[in-house]
Amino acid sequence: MSLPIWTPAALRSEAGAFEGTAWRIVEAQHRVSTLKLVDSLDEQDLLEKLLEESKPPVPPECRSLDYLLSTPFRYRPYPAGSRFRRAGFTAGVWYGADAVETCVAELAFYRCLFYAESPEIPFPDDAAEYTAITARLRTPASIDLTIAPFSGDAVYWSHPTDYAACQSLVEVARAADIQVIRYASVRDPQRRTATAVLTCLAFARPAPVDRRTWRIRISDAGVQAIQDFPEKRLNFFPQSFAFDPRIAAMNWRRGGRSSS
Repeated sequence: MSLPIWTPAALRSEAGAFEGTAWRIVEAQHRVSTLKLVDSLDEQDLLEKLLEESKPPVPPECRSLDYLLSTPFRYRPYPAGSRFRRAGFTAGVWYGADAVETCVAELAFYRCLFYAESPEIPFPDDAAEYTAITARLRTPASIDLTIAPFSGDAVYWSHPTDYAACQSLVEVARAADIQVIRYASVRDPQRRTATAVLTCLAFARPAPVDRRTWRIRISDAGVQAIQDFPEKRLNFFPQSFAFDPRIAAMNWRRGGRSSS
């Protein structure tokens, strides 16, 4: 079967405005990872400045944004392809979702995938801490793959391992000045809507408007996730992601456990 074919003009005719919020989860250690290397907060500040100078420059259109919003647009080459970004020297994509539960499901999947592809690594003893952030979005040009006419090709947009159709679509979308792509999360059991932000211009606020703390642990029973306040608890069992052949073949019985 051939991939769906869209032209910039056709995509532009289907585009519409979008305004709303999107959740994203990042590792909580971004706040303290350098603190253990220094003896004071002043030294940490100096170290952070030195590290910042060694990084690639922030794109001009992203310089007014908090780094939690601008970081995905900053780094090239991209080491491995994702649903809406090819590997290599490609333009950045900020991935988010309408519901924080969708972000947790996506993170849980990729934690499972890491261990599926690293069968000799034991599961860690402790839960890892993550921060969920909310970004405010506003754009005159978005497309929604969950509604017609795009929904007729859902089998392409939602393939668990083959991103060719989505990666081809995003190249046309950029040519059509589309700023946001809305789509059904493949990893979320409820298939709630996720968001691919293609440009920093789509952010309506320069910084996240909300933050929540999550603790996420993987074990032979699956993935357990807890939000402190307001309290939320999510379980993903070994069969939760078995639709992906890489996870279906995963060895969940690990001999020992690691402290890292």
